[in-house]
Amino acid sequence: MDRARQRVESRTRIRERVRRKVTGTQERPRLAVFRSLKGIYAQVIDDANGRTIASASSLEKDAGAKGSNAAAAKAVGALIAKKAKDKGVTRVVFDRGGYLYHGNIKALADAARENGLEF
Repeated sequence: MDRARQRVESRTRIRERVRRKVTGTQERPRLAVFRSLKGIYAQVIDDANGRTIASASSLEKDAGAKGSNAAAAKAVGALIAKKAKDKGVTRVVFDRGGYLYHGNIKALADAARENGLEF
């Protein structure tokens, strides 16, 4: 098995383990993060009702930064915090999606915290 496939399968196992422990409620939805080679994405999800409350990505025009680097992650963190607060959400649980809490994921989380989300 090649190295890339091992990394994907490992992240999938970690992601499933995290999702068993982290669920979003109506009072405290889940802030889920996905990272690709082209961008970084975040969603605020109410798992109890199965709906997405807010979403943001680095591919949006109003994100402020393009790509999947730390600057784009900070812009997406600020944007998701703003959109969530507009919908009345201030407290969330953080779902890192199987990624290490480091680099772009940490930058997104820190920016969301600085812009008013509590987790």
